[in-house]
Amino acid sequence: MATITLQIPDELALRLEPLQNRLPELLGQLLEPTKKPTTIEPEINTHSGDIPAVYQEVLDFLIKSPIPQDIVNFKVSQQAQIRLQILLDKNRESILNEMEIAELDVYEQLEHLMILLKARAYSEI
Repeated sequence: MATITLQIPDELALRLEPLQNRLPELLGQLLEPTKKPTTIEPEINTHSGDIPAVYQEVLDFLIKSPIPQDIVNFKVSQQAQIRLQILLDKNRESILNEMEIAELDVYEQLEHLMILLKARAYSEI
């Protein structure tokens, strides 16, 4: 297999981080005009340590089919909250490494998802 080195903006690199195992497949899809484009989603291996713990925590909660009141009351664990605070503190001091930036991005995405879920849940109560 050939190795290709690309220079891309840091923001794009962070967005591609969760897709790194699928990049050859996705590039191949872009070059195949006969195939329909597919949505680009990271391949999730639930048995891997690659999934941030907070992401797994939210997945575990959602898989239980919570009722609207459960969604409204949901909070991540104290451990996840402490980790988020550490990342936020390091971010304020501008000392996050690339992996921590990506992890903080996961927290931000999950927060957005939970805000939307809670808004919907409130309308059902």
